[in-house]
Amino acid sequence: MTLQTELDAGLAALDLPLSAAARTRLLNYIALMSKWNAVYNLTAIREESRMLTHHLLDALSVQRFIPDGARLVDIGSGGGVPGIPLAIARADLDVLSIEPNSKKASFQQQVRIDLGLGNFDVQTARAEAVQLDTGRDFVISRAFGDLADFIKVAGHLLKPDGYMLAMKGVYPDEEVRGIPSGWKLVRAEELQVPGVEGARHLLWLARAAVPVAA
Repeated sequence: MTLQTELDAGLAALDLPLSAAARTRLLNYIALMSKWNAVYNLTAIREESRMLTHHLLDALSVQRFIPDGARLVDIGSGGGVPGIPLAIARADLDVLSIEPNSKKASFQQQVRIDLGLGNFDVQTARAEAVQLDTGRDFVISRAFGDLADFIKVAGHLLKPDGYMLAMKGVYPDEEVRGIPSGWKLVRAEELQVPGVEGARHLLWLARAAVPVAA
């Protein structure tokens, strides 16, 4: 099975119809990740087929929860996951990646240039040091640790009625119990990622005054 066939099957399983141009960009992104990985250690995964399932399709499994035209901040995405796949698949999104590792941020910048992603940008900085003119609709992270730390480090980047999206494996009961005062879990979705075994969850966090997400 070719990588193109695997991508087509994965997108079909996610019920995500994409143009030929977007599919080509996704495959080119995998090729760039594979090429740069040898030098920049972007991911422990070396096989392009597993990069496709465990990075690209994993990222795209959350896109259906993000409304049209949303402004999104991706925290500490390393090689650009989930921000870059989301920006490729959803031209309507405005995606800002904040990555403290300069080499990984340089890779993301090169992807932006090579793939012509006008709706994606990257800043080389620690999230807690970044100040935005206006808060974003969503702050997302896949590789971040504890939920309380996620809120502490990046909560200030969110607009008052926005949501923080934490991509997790097994549902983190202990972390949920440790959500700090003034914040709450408003929604939890179990994700099905084609080609990926094991539990995957998307947790929605918000300030206490924000209503439950639909």
